[in-house]
Amino acid sequence: MMFCENLKGALEALLFASGNPLGRKSIAILLSIDEENIEELIDSLQEDLKARTRGLIIKRIGDRYQLATKPEMASYIDKLLHTEEKKLSVPALETLSIIAFKQPITKQEIEDIRGVRVDNVLSRLLENDLIREVGRRKVVGRPLLYGTTDNFLKCFGLTDLAHLPHLAE
Repeated sequence: MMFCENLKGALEALLFASGNPLGRKSIAILLSIDEENIEELIDSLQEDLKARTRGLIIKRIGDRYQLATKPEMASYIDKLLHTEEKKLSVPALETLSIIAFKQPITKQEIEDIRGVRVDNVLSRLLENDLIREVGRRKVVGRPLLYGTTDNFLKCFGLTDLAHLPHLAE
């Protein structure tokens, strides 16, 4: 199915204006088209954006899509924003890695693996929207379970958790 330029333009505008990833269903509703056609429309717009002179791409994050700048444009964006890279401490990275690979996981399980308390680290990871509470374990005390967020995927350039590197056994 060939899409008219208006639909591609409308999709581009929606992804730009949203700022956050949009799911297929939302896109289909907003554009008044069948959800089955969304992938083809996204692919068609992505082809247009692949031109060397364009600075944007469509990035897949989980089962949603977001307009993003091409990696080779980072130096220009850095100049614009003058932002310092937020760096995670070693304890935060260790804790985040444990959560990413073992999720859903409780605070106690993280502390058992790390051998230290993780209250402050969990608070910072929650504030930075890298982890979230995903439920409660069905045991005595019903401890909170933690998992990663879509922001975690975005920050680490992952499409989904299946793209995490494999751990050595």
